[in-house]
Amino acid sequence: MNAPLAKTSNAFVAASWFALLAGMGAFIVGLWNAQMLLNEKGYYFTILMYGLFSAISLQKSVRDQLDGIPVTNIYYGLSWFSTILSIALLTVGLWNATLTLSEKGFYGMSFLLSLFAAIAVQKNTRDNKGSSDTPVAENRYNAE
Repeated sequence: MNAPLAKTSNAFVAASWFALLAGMGAFIVGLWNAQMLLNEKGYYFTILMYGLFSAISLQKSVRDQLDGIPVTNIYYGLSWFSTILSIALLTVGLWNATLTLSEKGFYGMSFLLSLFAAIAVQKNTRDNKGSSDTPVAENRYNAE
């Protein structure tokens, strides 16, 4: 096992949480104000939640492998499949939606921001759980 990791900087933790809340908030406010049926809003909300879960699961399985923690091939493959599927489902939904291009772009970008931020928040949480108290931002393998 690797030496204890240095603590992630508070600025990066705050920026990651801000990006996650901004992405999710924008997506949800956009859905709230959208002129679409409730079942369509439910579809897009479900895709957001599924995407967030699958991205975190993918990040965890990749990180577990890097840290030498066994991950079954089926779980690793399902994590990749779920993440790609959530992006594909959003793409197909937006492609067929009767929305303006700017609305489609808004949903796509807020979705991708949310996925990226969820990965960063999960990484920070995991790094800080097993870290020393020294803040660092550059490299998780710098403790030699």
